[in-house]
Amino acid sequence: MLSTSSALGAFRLPDDIQTLCDLARRIVRDELLPLEPQFLLHPGHAFGLKETINLQAVFGDAVLARLTKIARDTGLWYLMVPEKFGGSGLSMLAQVAILEQFYYTAVPFPFANVPNILYECQGEQIDRFLKPVVEGSKATCFAQTEANAGSDPGGMMQTSAVKDGRHWVLNGTKMWISMAAESDIIMVQAITDRDKRQKGGITMFLVERTNPGVRIEQPGLKTWLGPRAAQYIVHFDNCRVPEADVLGEVGKGFNLGQRWLTVHDRLLRGPYALGKMQRALDMSIEWAKNRITFGKPLAERQAIQWKLVDMYIDLEALRALTYQMAARADAGEDIRAEAGMVKLTAMDWGARTVDHAIQIHGAMGESLELPLTLFYRYLRHGQIGGGANEIQRMQIARKLLS
Repeated sequence: MLSTSSALGAFRLPDDIQTLCDLARRIVRDELLPLEPQFLLHPGHAFGLKETINLQAVFGDAVLARLTKIARDTGLWYLMVPEKFGGSGLSMLAQVAILEQFYYTAVPFPFANVPNILYECQGEQIDRFLKPVVEGSKATCFAQTEANAGSDPGGMMQTSAVKDGRHWVLNGTKMWISMAAESDIIMVQAITDRDKRQKGGITMFLVERTNPGVRIEQPGLKTWLGPRAAQYIVHFDNCRVPEADVLGEVGKGFNLGQRWLTVHDRLLRGPYALGKMQRALDMSIEWAKNRITFGKPLAERQAIQWKLVDMYIDLEALRALTYQMAARADAGEDIRAEAGMVKLTAMDWGARTVDHAIQIHGAMGESLELPLTLFYRYLRHGQIGGGANEIQRMQIARKLLS
């Protein structure tokens, strides 16, 4: 059962956004949910992989082609692309509301998931890097994290880039890089001034994965997120990158990375959790009404009712917070700390909500035939990945005390 509620107190989504949400909801119901049983039990999908890659691995060419055609015919392929680059030019509020609908199911929907910082491409970079990513013929990954520079990348990063004529020479190792082996373009942060570091001494480079100076360890790092590895260690060994492949300005790469993290790995964790939380609540309500124990449905047990109430409160509170911060981003506000608040609550409350759903379902909640355990693993991972909860609290506190 798909929830049709979009009200936040007196707030309602504008009609044009609601129309797109309704379209997304129909696609989920008619196209994606019927595919979910096969997707859940297939070993070929993995956390962090591009939507089209996961669809290809599980369903093959025919299903991928059908869903891609739906995405392109409806315009949803371009839902995150600015008009300037041929996209829909949708507001951030519209994006989070639509994405919430698609995250209701474990089956991914294909769309142009373009890192927002890639729109900094200039000149020939637009045709070489940006347009192929927008159209889906190339994929990217973001390489910031290192073994000893996870929560403090600016202060502890060791990967360096030294100018040599019209090239930069990169040396160092990145770790926990999602999609590294499947990407065509690696967005790499490297130190170009050790004294300045994050204050003007880190630069972003667009590095082709086929560059002879790039080495990706195989197999990738195994985690509890799935049987197929999607996290990698990437080595840059005297990797020569043309100066034309610097993204943005030299020394401003750390700021670009923070912009990517603010939107893609923090604010957009809101809809990522909301869809899963709504699904968990809907499944739990249906289960509680139909599961009979000791002559009564679970829905008549106060212990179950209170869990459902807690799930509903978390869901509605997170939706209000996420939509508000998306609207504030649309208004041009600096929401770096607030995006961290969205990520923090989305991952905490999302994991808690799905945990309640597993408990309500009992032994069936642990079945891999249901999406609940997969949802839980992904949300629990989000309390670490993309900036741990403790880092989000530090950033929020810094703003409060500034």
